[in-house]
This record gives sequence, structure tokens and C-alpha cells, in this order.
Amino acid sequence: MLRTLGWRAALPVMAVDVAKGALAALLPRLAGVVAPPWLPVACAALAVLGHCYPILASFRGGKGVATGGGAVVILAPWAALACAAVWGTALALTRIVSIASILAALALPFAVWLLSDGARPGLLPVSFGLTLFVVWTHRANIGRLLRGEEARITVGKRV
Repeated sequence: MLRTLGWRAALPVMAVDVAKGALAALLPRLAGVVAPPWLPVACAALAVLGHCYPILASFRGGKGVATGGGAVVILAPWAALACAAVWGTALALTRIVSIASILAALALPFAVWLLSDGARPGLLPVSFGLTLFVVWTHRANIGRLLRGEEARITVGKRV
């Protein structure tokens, strides 16, 4: 969205993607379900999969970073803050969104391990899975990065 339509279109789309992940992680609580403690983590993981492979869009969706980030905000807020700091710092230094996203995803399991209280069963293994999944969804970006062809963002302009 950022590359094709610019920041004005990308920001609301990103906000909706983040909200989708947060809502998925909150879903058991909002539904009033007394469920196993791992259920919010499972709902979040399924939201990321559904975002990346939506049935109604011929299984062609996003890369899962914002949706996963929204879920992590609910499941492990301190880890989410650490990953957001990694993302923002990497973006400021490189001006390449894919590098920022991949580095934030790589930081996620470590942030969960160091900063979450361990109250969410299944969160650490799912964070490793999400990291691998985000790297997988960015494989075309990684190819462009290796060829020196990945687009950089510019402030106030389209990419």
C-alpha cells in the first residue's frame, strides 16, 4: 500500500491490520469464554495466517507484520514496545520498510523471552513461528535487497 498509494492510504490500512491482530488476541475475553490460557495466542496466530492468506482474495494478502504486531501489543505489551523500537530505529537508519519489519520480527522471540512474564502459554514458540513466517513472507523483498533493488521510503512523498 505504501509503495503504490503513499502514506495517506498506508496508515489507515496499517491501523486496521494492527487492530485485526489485537482484536483476535482479545476475542476469547470479549466473547466471555473461559478457555485455556493459550487460546488468545492461537487466535492471534490464526489472524496472521488469515491476513496473509485470505480466502476471499484468492489467498493473496499481506505479510503479517502489522497484524502480528497488534496481537503482540495485547499478548506481550513490553515485547511489542521493544519490537516497535527496533522497527522504528531500523526504518530511520535504512528507510527500507522490509528491513525494519524483518529485524523487528527477529527481535520478537528475544523480546518475548526477556520482557514477558511467561503468563501466556504458547507465546514463546508462536513468536518463533511468527518470526520464521514473517521472514518467509518477505522472501521476495529479501531477493530485492540482495540485488540492491528494494525501494526506500521518503518522508512526505510516495516511494
